[in-house]
Amino acid sequence: MKRVDGYAPIRHYALIGDGRTAALVARDGSIDWLPLPRLDSETVFARLLDAERGGAFELAPEIDFRVEREYVEDTNVLQTTFVTARGTVRVTDAITLDHGGLLPWFELVRGIEGVSGEVPMRWRIAPRFGAGESAEELSIDRIGAAVRATSRGSSLVVYPFDAGDPHHTDDEIGGLFETDKGSKASLVLRATHDEPIPFARREWAERRLDDTVGDWKRWLAGAGVEGDWDAVVRRSALALRLLTYVPTGAILAAPTTSLPERIGGDRNYDYRYCWVRDTAFTLDALINLDLLVQVHASFAWLLDAVATTEPDLHVFYDLDGERVSAREELALDGYRGSRPVRRGNAAAGQLQLGCYGDLLETAELYVREGNALDDATADRLADILDHLTTIWKKKDAGIWELPDAEHYTVSKLSVWTAFDRALRLVEEGQLPRDRAEAWRECAKDVREFVEGECWSESRGCFVMFPGSAKLDASVLRVSRMHFLDLAGERFSSLVDAIRDELGAGEGLLYRYSGQQQVEGAFVACSFWLVEALARAGRLQEARKTMTQAVGQANDVGLFAEEIDPKTGAFLGNFPQGLSHLALINAAAAIRAAEEA
Repeated sequence: MKRVDGYAPIRHYALIGDGRTAALVARDGSIDWLPLPRLDSETVFARLLDAERGGAFELAPEIDFRVEREYVEDTNVLQTTFVTARGTVRVTDAITLDHGGLLPWFELVRGIEGVSGEVPMRWRIAPRFGAGESAEELSIDRIGAAVRATSRGSSLVVYPFDAGDPHHTDDEIGGLFETDKGSKASLVLRATHDEPIPFARREWAERRLDDTVGDWKRWLAGAGVEGDWDAVVRRSALALRLLTYVPTGAILAAPTTSLPERIGGDRNYDYRYCWVRDTAFTLDALINLDLLVQVHASFAWLLDAVATTEPDLHVFYDLDGERVSAREELALDGYRGSRPVRRGNAAAGQLQLGCYGDLLETAELYVREGNALDDATADRLADILDHLTTIWKKKDAGIWELPDAEHYTVSKLSVWTAFDRALRLVEEGQLPRDRAEAWRECAKDVREFVEGECWSESRGCFVMFPGSAKLDASVLRVSRMHFLDLAGERFSSLVDAIRDELGAGEGLLYRYSGQQQVEGAFVACSFWLVEALARAGRLQEARKTMTQAVGQANDVGLFAEEIDPKTGAFLGNFPQGLSHLALINAAAAIRAAEEA
């Protein structure tokens, strides 16, 4: 793998985690991203965003090598095989679990196995607590066979077992060792904050590494996955699990911040928050997989979060379900010079009407699966719907969080969906009937607006907003809203128009007209197209597009937010939950169409 100015291609990363935090591991064995103690915390390794000052945990042969890697089947445990002229080494990486749950401390285990020959290995840890966010007060000292790095109450301890005698300087730790056939070594990294440090016992740590494989397999065994796309669906489910903060059930959009939509540009955003939209979409995907325990936990989190701002819905909330307002730019160089690096997101103050439809659609799906709403939730949703009757005529920022407010078609479609699902919930006895008439009238008014103002006969499609000639790929989501006759001419025309104008080849699509020179193709749009084709009964086209889109994943089956159609380079935050949940729903749509 070749780095550019110290940066690995985004496509060359894999994600490991435990449901509390997550790390990005490059193909060359370097861990370049690790926030501690949780997914939205300051980082201890951030070379991803600053090659010189970000910090990393390197582990690789000292001599030239080529790499083969994969996840252990049906797990989030990564195996990287280094092949050299002198022999082969396999490294197994995991943030370990405790019988499927969280350990009281953070533990990363890197198991090193000699496969053949004799291979000289080198490891180096450059901890950078709070890189770019807070003044570092780093201290490194030896504690027996281990080495400890501390800063402002945070401790990071590395235990090398048969991985060489560790040495350290004022700002890094390292070691050298050699593998031979059958040899085993390990590097165990533990972290705590303002609490005692539990020292690692080799046999326990290595047993936990093995047990973590079984823990992931048992979790995934509960997923209802079948069909031609089962392997990529399973990988996507595992990826979404790593974006879920287990202590609360919150689901992040992505575990990173400020990876650019254009190299060297400033379209760099913080995705370490929980969007109402993405959470709702993810719950739909998890329902398709029968992962109902996680569905309940995350739906309960979502309802608690929106309760803090009701009847308004904020665009996103933090891991604790609290509103987010603070924003700052961090003192980091940015991925390949793409600045600024951000904490916080300017979309926090936007009006996005689509959130209301997403929330109500999720509630209706939850009930459709045989569950019921409690009285407090029913009252809360009814109050939110009453509020929506007073604001739906406003312009908003749309699904793409644009600075220019408009009557975005997809937002109005989502408003209609909110009222439509509310009326279904009324019929199921889940929402109060005495407020239904007002919601029914609004649904009628919204439909008249969308059909009368947003459809263009000349384009054969809904336009992005009334009076615009632009097309918007997110309109493809109308396929799941029950707004149009999916067997009708209008829907077929819509699908063709969007694919023709926004298609980037090989199953890729841009978000909306005019973005071809600004950013990459948006991965989720490809799977929205697949879902639309499948729901329209155009199965051959759906399967072809699905095959093309799935083929755009990296070597371990992960997707970023965007892909450069010309080079295949990944762009935007990684891995992107929206990409993976859209894949799951597309596969489910194909399966449903085949079984119909």
